[in-house]
Amino acid sequence: MRGRFYMAHYRPNGLDSARLGVVVAKKLAKRANVRNLVKRIAREIFRRHREFLPAVDLVVRLHAPVAKATRAELNLDLLQLLQRLPRQ
Repeated sequence: MRGRFYMAHYRPNGLDSARLGVVVAKKLAKRANVRNLVKRIAREIFRRHREFLPAVDLVVRLHAPVAKATRAELNLDLLQLLQRLPRQ
């Protein structure tokens, strides 16, 4: 699944809840503080919505540069991706 900034890959995990992995390449976010911010935002959104997600292993990766993106845009993009996950 692809959003404006994020891309998500998922696979059922057979557990009771979802798990998250986050990948942010230096090519798309040059500065470490920006990479850390993107990861922090992804983990926080996941933490807040984990109970509503299906039991999947979810890998979220950045696929577009975020130099001019706002936090609100990043939040919204990831929320839209999580809502598109298939419900079980």
